[in-house]
Amino acid sequence: MENTPVFTNDAIVFGLLMVVLALVFYTNESKNSFWQKFYKVVPALLMCYLLPAILNTLGIISAENSQLYFVASRYLLPASLVLMTLSIDLKAIFNLGPKALIMFFTGTLGIVIGGPIAILLISMVSPETVGGAGPDAVWRGLATLAGSWIGGGANQAAMLEIFKFNPEKYGGMVFVDIVVANIWMAIVLMGIAKTDKIDKWLKADSSAITELKQKVSYYTASISRTPKLSDYIIMLGLAMGAVGLGHWGADGISNFLKDNFSVFNDKSSALSSFTSTFFWMITIATFIGIILSFTKAKQYEGAGASKIGSIFIYILVATIGMKMDLLMIFDNPGLIAIGLVWMAIHAGLLIGVAKIIRAPYFFLAVGSQANVGGAASAPVVAAAFHPSLATVGVLLAVLGYVVGTWAAYLCAVLMEVASNSI
Repeated sequence: MENTPVFTNDAIVFGLLMVVLALVFYTNESKNSFWQKFYKVVPALLMCYLLPAILNTLGIISAENSQLYFVASRYLLPASLVLMTLSIDLKAIFNLGPKALIMFFTGTLGIVIGGPIAILLISMVSPETVGGAGPDAVWRGLATLAGSWIGGGANQAAMLEIFKFNPEKYGGMVFVDIVVANIWMAIVLMGIAKTDKIDKWLKADSSAITELKQKVSYYTASISRTPKLSDYIIMLGLAMGAVGLGHWGADGISNFLKDNFSVFNDKSSALSSFTSTFFWMITIATFIGIILSFTKAKQYEGAGASKIGSIFIYILVATIGMKMDLLMIFDNPGLIAIGLVWMAIHAGLLIGVAKIIRAPYFFLAVGSQANVGGAASAPVVAAAFHPSLATVGVLLAVLGYVVGTWAAYLCAVLMEVASNSI
């Protein structure tokens, strides 16, 4: 938003977000019949996302004037991944089978073919919306969207460099990215409340997921204890120590690649996305969590490690919601229409394949968010099913970084062909 929000002090904004989270959890635990019916329809996680978006839309707070999302995504997210990975059963994760990968790549394919199809469909109604020539060609801008929706920010930057879209119009594409991706995430979160019904409709076999959740729950119950102050200090020490190592390692790896291999400095190269410090930070933090799961540190799950991790995740969700201005959808309806059609194709393909292979909704939701949301939101959605599943979201999101630039490049070529055929 261009106007200055009512509150710009991050201490005040953070206090507001925590009050919002507290109210959501308080009403979610209420015995009041209204709230019980309400949360059967609207998941608590969605409300933790939507209420900050409303505050942003009303001009009370604004992500543009805040560092809270940066802090939550760079500090709290990797810490939560460590804490929620402590109790992971890696063998059980692999026993989930190939459906997770199938749904992930289906989501990728949906983005790749969705772009050109959206251009062709919108051109039938509004040719000028998908027109333009040279650096102003809309397909060039949409290429950056493809990079973001398959990989992440680094892949998006690579597409901007490769296809030389007009920088002055780039803000419009970022705008579409925020609006459409957030609308889709809200829909995915709503589906979580109806997972059983969706799985029944898909005729999905979710036994492996249920078995993993039960196994973790039984293990947690078997080691559960009343935590002491020392337990909390040690858990936070492990988590934040891993965050520090993650940042240190990410900076070191990124700088090493830039300093020793010229190909990583070429922003038009697909390999440039591997210099993303966020990518390496998330990867290192998750790897540390997995290593700790093979040590005595795993027993800190009994003292509430995943619960602390979940608190960090909910704070992250609130800061993500804070970035969404609900009125933005009316600012540029043409570009938004392209994005919505594009996302609908992505969703439709996922639903179709899930129905064919009888994949659980969990794989559909996380496979989609690993593409569209990346490492910031895929673990959030996975953890909404169960904290022990957050690692699945991370692993798929990392895969998105790997294939993002190449898949987005293919999508851009197809969109160019579609544009030239109009």
